[in-house]
Amino acid sequence: MKKAIFLLLLAGNFTVNSFSQIPLTVTPSGGNKKASVAERIGLTDVTIHYDRPGVKGREGKVWGGLVPVGFTDPGFGSSKSAPWRAGANENTIFEFSTDVLIEGKTLAAGRYGFFIAYDPNECTLIFSSNSTSWGHFYYNDQEDVLRVKVKPVALDKSVEWLKYEFMNETENSATVALEWEKLMIPFKIETDYIKEQITSFRNELRTEKGFIWQSWNQAAQWCLQHNTNLEEALLWTDSSTGNFGGERSFGAWSTRAQILEKLGRNDEAAAIMKKAMPFGSMNDLHQYARTLLQLKKPAEAMTVFKMNFDKNPNQYTTLVGLARGYSANGDFKNALKYANLALPLAPDQQNKTFLLGMIEKLKAGKDAN
Repeated sequence: MKKAIFLLLLAGNFTVNSFSQIPLTVTPSGGNKKASVAERIGLTDVTIHYDRPGVKGREGKVWGGLVPVGFTDPGFGSSKSAPWRAGANENTIFEFSTDVLIEGKTLAAGRYGFFIAYDPNECTLIFSSNSTSWGHFYYNDQEDVLRVKVKPVALDKSVEWLKYEFMNETENSATVALEWEKLMIPFKIETDYIKEQITSFRNELRTEKGFIWQSWNQAAQWCLQHNTNLEEALLWTDSSTGNFGGERSFGAWSTRAQILEKLGRNDEAAAIMKKAMPFGSMNDLHQYARTLLQLKKPAEAMTVFKMNFDKNPNQYTTLVGLARGYSANGDFKNALKYANLALPLAPDQQNKTFLLGMIEKLKAGKDAN
């Protein structure tokens, strides 16, 4: 057995001393905590890898002391003028799955070393193409891809272990903040969510996901809600209403009609909705009629409410629909009649309370919508 091991060592050009050079896994030096945090902004994955130094009783000596102002000579490696590594030990690394904006400036998708030139009035954030060097000892400003300036913010409470946090999230942006001791350095990341989402739709609709009408309708509905890419969205409704059962879907036809309205083709939209009526469920028709009320089309809404009642007579939803329709058209007497008929059919206390309020408005001669 020993001979076999010896032969393997020779074959691999190993010696016993070679193994002494292979380090075992231990915690980071200095007691610092290794960490990562990630969040999706729109469709963009943002990941931060960093080490977390602690204050460890050094309050008041961190900023401008342990973290020097500006650029300094680290005393090791090739760099003679390096910013802070924005963490501890190895490089702090940011990864972006798509192009982003950092404080309004473009940064391509990729993996970057991250540094900060601290200043109490204005910090310089640096994204470097070098994400593999250890710490800031080999920092080279020729590898800078982006620099932006931001103002640090004082914190009321001390943060013992340095951390990165996502905050102020919106559909297409978030603020990333480095927090340590009593200081926060925040900066804004933005993505072109609209562009990325439409690109994603185009790619996915060419896969097996394009073989169900719901996928085409979902993409078209998203464009409608965001008021963007409407001409292509209308083409997508050709597929959602023409294949795989979508031709009998009220939702699919409704999406097409709404896009046509957005494009100013109102007569076509109205014709589409008349075609869609037989496919609508009780709730579909009720919600469509309420949408017409919101669009200040009470007569058209009343027609739909009546149609729904004829298909689904003496249901709570359709009785309330007639009450809404008559009220919107100024016929408070009939509106009150149908509201009272709906009251004993209220499915829960919340609906009953709503209906009682509706009845009080109608008794006072006020529109209940």
